[in-house]
Amino acid sequence: MTRTRQIPRAEADASVLPVYDRLFGDRDPVAEPGTATGTPGNWWTVFAQTPELLQHMVAGFGLFSSPARVLPADLRELALVRTGFASGSQFVFSQHCKAARAAGVSADKVAAVSTWSLSDGWSPAERAVLAYTDELVLGDGRVQDATFAALQAELTEPAIIELTYAVTSYRLHATMCRALRLEYDDVDERIVEIAAPAKGAEDVMGTISMR
Repeated sequence: MTRTRQIPRAEADASVLPVYDRLFGDRDPVAEPGTATGTPGNWWTVFAQTPELLQHMVAGFGLFSSPARVLPADLRELALVRTGFASGSQFVFSQHCKAARAAGVSADKVAAVSTWSLSDGWSPAERAVLAYTDELVLGDGRVQDATFAALQAELTEPAIIELTYAVTSYRLHATMCRALRLEYDDVDERIVEIAAPAKGAEDVMGTISMR
């Protein structure tokens, strides 16, 4: 379950209710969870504790999908699928797989994102976007000159700025989901000690070094 409290409809701030109405209809999303895309919906009910942050995020989602954006939606969503995968967020990855297909990315390409560097099916723009995304997320922003040059050959500078903002914003979302155990990222830590039989368990290194 989530690490922080969810806010039921009866306790929600007035500014939160339009969000609840749009996503959950007239249901109480805590008592009757679930969104149209199949998620539990607790991203929204947890952040209802901080209405100003919730409104900021809602405005951000609108910003990314605005027709005023110069970055093509398919390239943005391809980058965000990779962001979810590279950030280790099942929620961000899963949601943006759907968004990518809706934006015109083929199902085969969406499926290939996890091992994108092994595929020859990408356009030069797609390959540059995926490489840039990896260096933003996995390289913590240490983007190499050659990567940036490849991106500049395909996108305008305003589009590059939009791409950078989108990827780093959703990396933040991925981190928040994992830290607060929201949505599909409500998972137990898998790196734990596995108990050994009591006899001989004390000297692990001695055993494996054949002493």
